[in-house]
Order: sequence, then structure tokens, then C-alpha cells
Amino acid sequence: MKVGKQFNTLTFGEYLHLIENHKKFTDFNTLGLFRSIVETTKLSLEEKLELRRVAVGAFANTFEFLQLKDPKTYFKVNTLGETLTIADDSQAWDDIRQNQQRILKSKKLKHRNFGTYSRHDCGQEICYMKGLMTKQGSVLADYGSSGGMGFSSDTRNWFKPEKAARFRQDRKSEQQIVYHRILEE
Repeated sequence: MKVGKQFNTLTFGEYLHLIENHKKFTDFNTLGLFRSIVETTKLSLEEKLELRRVAVGAFANTFEFLQLKDPKTYFKVNTLGETLTIADDSQAWDDIRQNQQRILKSKKLKHRNFGTYSRHDCGQEICYMKGLMTKQGSVLADYGSSGGMGFSSDTRNWFKPEKAARFRQDRKSEQQIVYHRILEE
């Protein structure tokens, strides 16, 4: 059986029926469900909050993994109906980053090429590469976008060759200083 409608056109009762019987629908999409909770104009705020509670209860693991897959949607669903200050907004994004790092470590995932991080998104509507799948760490992935998922504990690999060259130069100059002092004595 198929849903046959866009999620954001459903009523509150249809949402609840869909969540209860989600296994019967072959085209059921949990990411679409969470996105539609934020985007729908048919529901009141109270209904959206109740729907969020039901959806998170039914799909807790999917909602948790949404932090990796689509953090903007996770943030919008999580802060639905709240008025946030700049400090609250910043704290929520810090929490998302910490949870992303925790989830990556617990699942022992070595790559960070998930969901919105695996597609080119420079923020321009007319970009001809918008939505193009990119390889993690490629120039296309970093070009004009946030550069992917990054944490404060990450090392900068691009800096290592420069650091090695500087250390090599320091060793050479140290040997030359020792050699000149020996000659002076």
C-alpha cells in the first residue's frame, strides 16, 4: 500500500493513522514525516507539538540519527514552537555537534558523508551543482559551503606538510649553528 499524498497535506488524524500503520505503507519516509511536521500549514501549533511527541516516540532511533543526516530539520523539529535567543540557538547547535560526535563514535563510523553533508549546498538557488552528490573532503564538497561536519577535536591534515618542512628547516639550521660554533673554537 502507498501513502499517495504529500505528508504536509495530511490532517492530524491522517498523520496519527499513518504513524500507527507505517509498516503497511511501502513509500513511508520518516525524514519526510519529520520535515512535514515543521512545514505543514494545516495543523495548529498544539497539533504539531502532539504530532512531534507521537512521531519521536514511534521513531526514537530515527529521530536521534536525524542529527547526523539532516541537522537543520532536527533543530527545527526539536525547537518547534519555542522562541530562542541567540545564546539558546548557539547552545542547541553545540549540543547537536556533541551528539553527532557521540553517535559517530558509538556506531564506529569512520566517514561523515551523511544526508545533507553528502550533497553540494552553497546556498545559491541558481547554482548548477545544487544537490550534486559529492565525495567527503573533495573540493566540490567544501566549495562555498560549510565544509561538512567538523568538530573541535579534528586535526588539520593540510597543515602537516608545512609543519614537517618547518621542522626539517629548523633541524638543518640547528646543525649549521653547531657546525659554525665548532669552527669558531
